[in-house]
Formats: sequence, structure tokens, C-alpha cells
Amino acid sequence: MAFNAIQCFLIVMGFLLIGEIVSIKTKAYVPSVFVSAVLFLLGFWTFVPKDVVSQASFGTNFVQVCMSLILVHLGTLMSLKKLIEQWKAVVVAVLGICGTVFMTMTIGRIFFDWHTVVAATPPLTGGIVAALLMSEGLKAKGITTLAILPIAMFITHSFFGYPLTSWCLKREGRRVLDNFRKNGPNQKEIENSKVLKTENVENIKKKLIPPLPEEYHSPVIILFKVMIVAILASFVSNLTGGAINQYIICLIFGVIFCEIGFLEETALVKAGAFNWLISGLLAYVFSGLSGVGPGQLVQILIPIIVLIILGIFGMFAVSMIIGRFLGFTKEMGFACALTSLFGFPADYIITNEVCKSVSNTEEERLYVVDILLPRMLVGGFATVSIASVIISSIFLKLL
Repeated sequence: MAFNAIQCFLIVMGFLLIGEIVSIKTKAYVPSVFVSAVLFLLGFWTFVPKDVVSQASFGTNFVQVCMSLILVHLGTLMSLKKLIEQWKAVVVAVLGICGTVFMTMTIGRIFFDWHTVVAATPPLTGGIVAALLMSEGLKAKGITTLAILPIAMFITHSFFGYPLTSWCLKREGRRVLDNFRKNGPNQKEIENSKVLKTENVENIKKKLIPPLPEEYHSPVIILFKVMIVAILASFVSNLTGGAINQYIICLIFGVIFCEIGFLEETALVKAGAFNWLISGLLAYVFSGLSGVGPGQLVQILIPIIVLIILGIFGMFAVSMIIGRFLGFTKEMGFACALTSLFGFPADYIITNEVCKSVSNTEEERLYVVDILLPRMLVGGFATVSIASVIISSIFLKLL
């Protein structure tokens, strides 16, 4: 059966929509990416054309533009002030995923070959960007048989992360509230709560480049400025002969140009383009499932599950040790590191749901949210948005 471009677009958006609905109904405990991936897979096995995603306009050229824009945008999300104030959560989360890398690259090598472990590890430490970088890198190296592995890892690992994170946060939330009920507010624990309360307030400090008048804050102007930064990042990467990955420079330049005032904070959100780009990027990632048959799917599930178990064990061991050293309980340290398995907005949703479930009053809920949420948000940003991109750029050279 032949489909035209509009019908292909409808199929793609329909699969993504169903995933979102299931995620909302289950309060994010069933990941939207998993549901959408299953639908794409079943569709490719039955009635959906293999090129449905490219026909829907989300082809290679779209993704090349999309990746650069999104990486610069991630830089505009980063508040250096928040990272500094929540440095303990950053250290625990980042060192936790170092424990993941150590276990997969040592014990994992006993069970699986080099390329399998290298391909699967970066998406285990992060999200969609890491998965796509590794998948495209494998295709460029001609290792097409493993190109689906990073995508499958990205789709699967959050199933382990959600229940573990919820369990850790419930134990930590009850501990915090028990202390609150017995002794009142603990000022040491809430010393950084102001970070959360001001997270949506515009940064009013003076910057090197003054902001444009409000009438010039149009989507076209914002997108133009973001792309200028992305092109500059590509130019600098070429100057290094590709030694520094273009997307790492995009991330760094996003931070720098936002700090000096050239870029707006949360640039693509203000341009109204972020959700569109993410939807297209997800669709492109799922297009990699078009070449996966039932037999191949069974084969890749074994290394995925084994490496996830090894990686989470390494994450737990390191985050527990480092967390205790920095004054976190083992549950809080592990939860911060586990944010690498799903990132935002799942870290926000799960933390709020847990805080609500363990609290008896609104005062208790607000108190425990002030303590847990800043750590989880900053931990997720440090792992998914920064560390996993850096790890991916390093691992691309190991293929």
C-alpha cells in the first residue's frame, strides 16, 4: 500500500501521540519512547513503509540541522549558578555514570565484543542525543549491524530507571519528613532551596550584550542567532581537524553565548520550535527500527539487559560511596545518578509524584520538594545534557 507525504506524517505523529498519552496516563512509569518504539516496530513489520519517517520530512538533512540547534539550545538551559550551588548533586551524578562506564567496559567486555560494548555504553549514560550520535557513528564506520543497538538501549534503559528512582526517592522523602516532623525544618538541607524557587525567574543581571527590544524576540530572529552559533561551532571543530566533536562545541558555545547575552535562555522554547525539533528527532531515531526483524531484536535484547544491569550496579556502588562522602544518603546519591537513564521532564514528574505520595500536608510536600527536586533536576542536566554528550564524542573515536 502506497502512502503520500501527508499520510506518512500522520502515521509518525500518531505513533508519537499514543506514546505521550500512555506516558501521561501512567504518570511516566511507562515511557512514551518505549510505546512509540513498539508501534513503529510493529508498523514496519506490517503496513508502514520503511521510509515513512523521511517521507514525513524528517530525513537526514533535517536531523543535521536539528542536532546542531538542539545542542546549542541545551547550552542555553544551563545555569552555571545552579550547577555551582548544587555541585554535590553534579559530582555524585557524573561520577555515578563513570561507575556505569567502568563496569560495562570491564566486566561487560567479558561477555560481549568491543563494538557491542562501545556502541551501547553512551546511550546507557544519557538520552536521545547520545543514542543518535552513536547510531550515526556506527553507520559511518560501516558497522550497520549494530546501528540499532544504541537506539534500543535508549528505548529500554528507562524501564529500569523509573522504578529504582521512585523507590530511592520514597525512602529519602520519608527520611526527610520523619526528621521534619520530629525536629522541624533542617536549614542545612534546604540551604539551596532558593534555586528551585527562582528557576523560572528571568536572569536580570547585566550581560556583555544587552538584550534586543521585545519586538525583536521573534522565532525567526532567535532561530537565526542559534544557527549562527551552531555554524561557528562547526567552523571551530573543523579548525581542530575534528579532534573536538562539533556537538560538544555547540553545547559549550550555547553556554557562553547565553552568558554574554547573545542568545536568550531556553532559546528554542521561546522560538516555539523545541517540541517540533524533538518530535522530528525522535521520529528519525525510530526510523532506525525499520531494518530490525524479530530475530535480530531478540539477539540485541540480551546484551542490552546484561549491560544495563552491570551499568546500574556500577552506578550504585560509586554514587553510594561518593554520596556518603559528600553528605548524601545512599538513596539520594543513587537517585541523582539514575537521572542519566531518563532526564527531564521525567525526573521532574517522578520527583513531584513521590513528594506528593509521602506527604500528609501541603507544607510537608513543599518542604520535601525544596530538598529533592533541585538535586534531581541539576543531576539530570549534568548527566543527560552534558556528560553523555561528552562520553559519546569520546566513544565515537573508539569504534
